[in-house]
Amino acid sequence: MNTPSVESLKAQWKQQVGAAKVVWGRLTDDELLKIEGHAQKLAGLVQERYTIAHEEADKQVKAFFDKHKT
Repeated sequence: MNTPSVESLKAQWKQQVGAAKVVWGRLTDDELLKIEGHAQKLAGLVQERYTIAHEEADKQVKAFFDKHKT
């Protein structure tokens, strides 16, 4: 199985930051860039900023990554 390199994933994430800002407008560009596309970190930020349950944040993040696969 061919897995993308860490650098490749980071580059892909930078392209997705704009889409993430549309979905979660309360998150800053800096926050989104800092998490580098790590789903669990993103879910934690979403949970904190939107005061929602961890399960709901995970669900939103999973749906985002499913929709925005590169």
